[in-house]
Amino acid sequence: MSLPDDLKTTPLYALHQELGGKLVPFAGYAMPVNYPMGVLKEHLHTRSQAGLFDVSHMGVVSLIGQGADKALEALVPADICGLAVGRQRYTQFTNARGGMQDDLMVLRLPDRLSLVVNASCKHEDIAHLKGALEPKGIKVVAHPELALLALQGPKAAEAFAPLAPEAARLGFMSGAEIKVMGIACLVTRSGYTGEDGYEIALPAEKAEEVARALLKQPGVAPIGLGARDSLRLEAGLCLYGSDIDQTTSPVEADLVWTIGKRRREEGGFAGDGIILAQLKAGAKRKRVGIKPEGRAPARAHTIIQDGQGRVIGEITSGGFGPSVDGPVAMGYVEAAHAAPGTSVQLIVRDKPMPAKIVALPFFPHRYFK
Repeated sequence: MSLPDDLKTTPLYALHQELGGKLVPFAGYAMPVNYPMGVLKEHLHTRSQAGLFDVSHMGVVSLIGQGADKALEALVPADICGLAVGRQRYTQFTNARGGMQDDLMVLRLPDRLSLVVNASCKHEDIAHLKGALEPKGIKVVAHPELALLALQGPKAAEAFAPLAPEAARLGFMSGAEIKVMGIACLVTRSGYTGEDGYEIALPAEKAEEVARALLKQPGVAPIGLGARDSLRLEAGLCLYGSDIDQTTSPVEADLVWTIGKRRREEGGFAGDGIILAQLKAGAKRKRVGIKPEGRAPARAHTIIQDGQGRVIGEITSGGFGPSVDGPVAMGYVEAAHAAPGTSVQLIVRDKPMPAKIVALPFFPHRYFK
């Protein structure tokens, strides 16, 4: 497959080629969708051992200045002011309509807030932050000089320990600036697979050196975007642009847990009137897990009907779940049909296919506690 000439590359581009990665366009970058092992085996390898992902296409941003936490709270519904040093929180940039213009991670460091935003939205996110925060005296600094690696799986901590002994003390959703092979890095114990693991922000020129060292550790294999997608789907984690977008509220997306208690009481973020009203009265639709009966997967945009053939929703992500050995999907249905155990039908190739609403995740989270 020939790639467009205008695609950007990450610092690991040459390594992906060397390892036999199948490169595809993704968010403006040439990224590996899989390696010779294949998506299915890469997925199962990450669940049983450890997978190394290149996520350098994502954006790392620093917010510097007194009051950066309070200023950021005008843009997100999470409790940022209550975030302790060394702790990380998942949240969303909301808009005036109560929708989400991206989701992100926020880590408090002693001297700044560090954000990780999605590749497809990072330029808009940075402009949004600059427009809202810089007039308040907050410095918004993007870090294109950094690469970002994700090491995920039950053997991740064991594999990382020889390179970064300090990383073992990090708890889930915490982070710190530590040395990895003597290189100054920003490491968080987090990820997007449902497994234990780390995300490592490091100088781009050192990324290949660290990646090669990690790949030499027992049980570590390179993993592409294909398995990253199936892993997060099994874990019931949203993909921006598929499961959540500008028209979806955190309440509809079943992300109520990300809205801090104080924020629910005080508001003060974009779209708070709509979102807080939904918290009280309930949303008209809800993101749910969907388990098709049989073996045929149901993909995004598949129509969901009730037993009488009335359209009640649509699938936003769907495919085969290797860890559960069957098809899995997520999507939105009318709130009256969102209870686990509800029977629905999916229209696949113009034919109705029976399915059930199920609780998320499909595969249990195994984060380090």
